[in-house]
Amino acid sequence: MSSSVLSAIIATMLALTLGVSKWSDSRPPDRLHQPLEKFPAKVGNWEMKSSSELTPGVLAKLIPTAYIDRQYTKAGSQIELFIAYYDSQRAGESMHSPRNCLPGAGWEIWDYSTGNVAVNGTSYPVNKFFVQNGQARGVVLYWYQTRDRVVADEYQAKAFFIWDKITKAHTGGSIVRITSTDRPGALDDEQEFARLAIPAMQEILGR
Repeated sequence: MSSSVLSAIIATMLALTLGVSKWSDSRPPDRLHQPLEKFPAKVGNWEMKSSSELTPGVLAKLIPTAYIDRQYTKAGSQIELFIAYYDSQRAGESMHSPRNCLPGAGWEIWDYSTGNVAVNGTSYPVNKFFVQNGQARGVVLYWYQTRDRVVADEYQAKAFFIWDKITKAHTGGSIVRITSTDRPGALDDEQEFARLAIPAMQEILGR
């Protein structure tokens, strides 16, 4: 293949990509089926104990359309649930990966993997991080969830987001993160909560 033909193909692909990007960015933002604040205060045997507000500095970095930051307890165990929703992901508006945010906040990721959470016979992928900041140690589960799917890998999430944006006009997405102190049974507690949180979040997102 001559260099002129190759250059023409590349130029055509770039033009198509730019055209698709501009066309998809003109799509209206997604509306949640229910307000994010409607996420249940009682999730199985877990009950909301309190909620927190993000600082202005953190909000300025995340720029979510909506978010919740809550603490849930069950029989003496406690977890933190953070959900950030973006009704559209244009420039400057995108889901921030804990893989980058945690080290930026002083947490060292010393072990990580991808696991699966079974919900009504369907297996969903989630990220599992073990982190440490000084003497404090924590366990983190997180995933990306849209009305169409649950994805663990951030690059795959972005690729699916572009596909859904073009083919289905779905422009919204969320990141769901569950955090707790690293202790015996912490991962089991988080996986139990995740099994309940995924369908609860689906009700919020709609289909």
